[in-house]
Amino acid sequence: MNKIRNYFRESYHELVYKVSWPTWQELQSSTMIVLIATIFVTGLVWGMDAASNFVLTHYYQIFKAK
Repeated sequence: MNKIRNYFRESYHELVYKVSWPTWQELQSSTMIVLIATIFVTGLVWGMDAASNFVLTHYYQIFKAK
């Protein structure tokens, strides 16, 4: 039981005194970077999906016509 109590005490001490939390401005900046990156990657995946759908649809139509 003492080990568990010691673990929580050390965890609390580390979170309060050793962790450097970001400022509000840093947090907003990081959030915007993540948001822009997410939108970019989503658009990239959507574009690749649309392109592969286009290519495969036309590829299958070539063999379906025969």
